[in-house]
Amino acid sequence: KQLLAGELLGLVVVAAGMLRIERVSGDLVPEFAWRWAPSRDRRLAPAAVPAKGAEAAPAWQATPDDFPRFLGPDGTLGIDRIALDADWEARPPRQLWRQRIGAGWSGFTTCGDHAVTLEQRGDDEIVSCYALATGEPEWSVSVPARHETVLGGVGPRSTPTIRDGVVYSTGATGWLHAIDGATGRVIWKQDVLADLGIDPAAHSAAVAWGRAGSPLVLDDVVVVPGGGPRSANEQPVALVAYDRASGERRWTAGDEQISYVTPALARLGGRDVIVSVNESRVAGYDPATREVVWQFDWAGHSNSDASCSQAFVIDDRRVFVSKGYGIGAAVFEIASDAAMPWAMREVWHETGSLKTKFTNVAIHDGHAYGLSDGILECVRLADGKRMWKAGRYGQGQVLRVGGLLLVQEESGDVTLVDASPEKHRVRARCDAIEGQTWNNLCLAGNRLLVRNAEEAACYELPVKEAAVALHSSR
Repeated sequence: KQLLAGELLGLVVVAAGMLRIERVSGDLVPEFAWRWAPSRDRRLAPAAVPAKGAEAAPAWQATPDDFPRFLGPDGTLGIDRIALDADWEARPPRQLWRQRIGAGWSGFTTCGDHAVTLEQRGDDEIVSCYALATGEPEWSVSVPARHETVLGGVGPRSTPTIRDGVVYSTGATGWLHAIDGATGRVIWKQDVLADLGIDPAAHSAAVAWGRAGSPLVLDDVVVVPGGGPRSANEQPVALVAYDRASGERRWTAGDEQISYVTPALARLGGRDVIVSVNESRVAGYDPATREVVWQFDWAGHSNSDASCSQAFVIDDRRVFVSKGYGIGAAVFEIASDAAMPWAMREVWHETGSLKTKFTNVAIHDGHAYGLSDGILECVRLADGKRMWKAGRYGQGQVLRVGGLLLVQEESGDVTLVDASPEKHRVRARCDAIEGQTWNNLCLAGNRLLVRNAEEAACYELPVKEAAVALHSSR
């Protein structure tokens, strides 16, 4: 028996030496691969380059169906322009195309007939453009950069923003690009870390899982998270803005370390603010003066219990926040605006609700819907009361379309669920893609784009006939 135990132990040691962790699920379950086998992204062919004659391509024109930014047209994870038909048995989603794609957790954004995302292929971080109808590559822009961690995986994790035919993208290691969508020509690029004097190694230790905030494009600047620590013992920078035309730095705001959240422009207390979920605080900055208008504590560390979920302005006085790691969900409101910064008061905080680890909530008719440690949950915004919690979807993503929720499971399947506080009601399911899926959904008209670190696909979703007639008349 001792001999057998020793042999088994020897086999385990040998196997451990021959295996590596390929990836880790949202619930920390490892997937192994042979040490000598190249990772999936390194086995892919190089990305496409601009086609011959692309210089003469017509400028991209925005359309009402566009999904031009992270979390949708309004950045709210909700779309109300289209009415989906929930009877997928009678009218199932129709696959338009499917193909292999580089690694990363970026989502798609669209403009007209074009879809853009970020991906990793070997040692190159890539901004890539595909034909929305066919999935054919149109152009790509690459830089020699690679982000990789055992827990976070490989590749970029932000989503491009498209404005006035220009694609703005932020990579996991700090590259910011402005690219002409029609041609794939780089208008300008910035190494944000180098520009701010941030030591890359120290930044990687502080912001361990790669820069994930997508660009916020305003009239004249593009705003991205800053970071730190900076050289010469300077404080970190919460936000940094670059001129849209030239790429020159225009301003910075805040002295907080960044998280993994995208800055958003919202209106609160009758004034516009840039809402930024920083490492351990949520703040609203005046876009003109860059002063802190309001802020409140929101516990977190960007190398451990990190904040990855957006803050959503509910109305003119209230802000909703959520996160995983046992923090849960809360609503804060303006308590006093007599002094600067405004005082914010906690309305409610439920540590057991809406623990959105890598995802965000969709707000609809006074309720928030989201994956709480992988289980879909509905919470009333007025007081934090849980209305229901059901269905195990893993660490996936959600997108609200009218009164329905598209829930992409961590496995890649898409489930259609009612956005109703009455009960958890599943209407339909679709085997969309396979493999670990943390990427956000994209819906352009009735074309659903899905992707993960291995493949991408596009489906035509059925819509109600009345919605088709209305859409065709516009």
